[in-house]
Amino acid sequence: MNFDVYCDESGPELLHSEKPKARYMVIGSLWLPEELRVESKAALHELRHRHGIGSEFKWRKVSPSKAAFYREAVDWFLERGNDVRFRAIVVDRTKIDLVKFHDGDGELGFYKFYYQLLLHWTRECNRYRIFCDHKKNRLPSRLKTLQTCLNHANLASEIMVQATPSDESVLIQLCDVLTGLTQARYNDPETLGSAKRSLLSHLEDKLGHPVRATALGEQKFNVFEIQPGGGW
Repeated sequence: MNFDVYCDESGPELLHSEKPKARYMVIGSLWLPEELRVESKAALHELRHRHGIGSEFKWRKVSPSKAAFYREAVDWFLERGNDVRFRAIVVDRTKIDLVKFHDGDGELGFYKFYYQLLLHWTRECNRYRIFCDHKKNRLPSRLKTLQTCLNHANLASEIMVQATPSDESVLIQLCDVLTGLTQARYNDPETLGSAKRSLLSHLEDKLGHPVRATALGEQKFNVFEIQPGGGW
């Protein structure tokens, strides 16, 4: 089968900042069969139009005046069942040794975590088109290297990785919202504004549990807490 994967991140600067403002970085990914791409984009564009959302939507733009739109966007994701899935990797910056394991390079560490996010949900004999939110890298070859490593790890599948500006993809924008919700639960949710707290509560009510680490086999809203220091 052919699959699309739309990715975004929250807090990549935490890996190298001298004055980090949060503890947890999150990279998120939205997975769906390629055949649902056109239908999914159309549904989200219609939802935007109905609520008068004229520009890019994302987690940082959640506000009381737009709360109904974001709640319906989350509902759209949840109502698709396992046809549309979300997987996030949560990285505790206090457990990362950049010097020992990543050559002192925060950007290298970031893409190693990206690799771990994607690797364990790729299967043999599939074709994956992975769309990463465009970001400026110190080394322009980072995405090409990520693609090469993923293909070497799964020789029976074809994996393509490319950068796409988030303002051109409503599916990356939805991933941004789900990634933001995950990051908000792991960092202090009490500091959130009322609209963001309400949206997080809405998601967790629908899931039936708080946003938290899940088993690898969790198909709908999968959260992977990486343990770089080993242990249980």
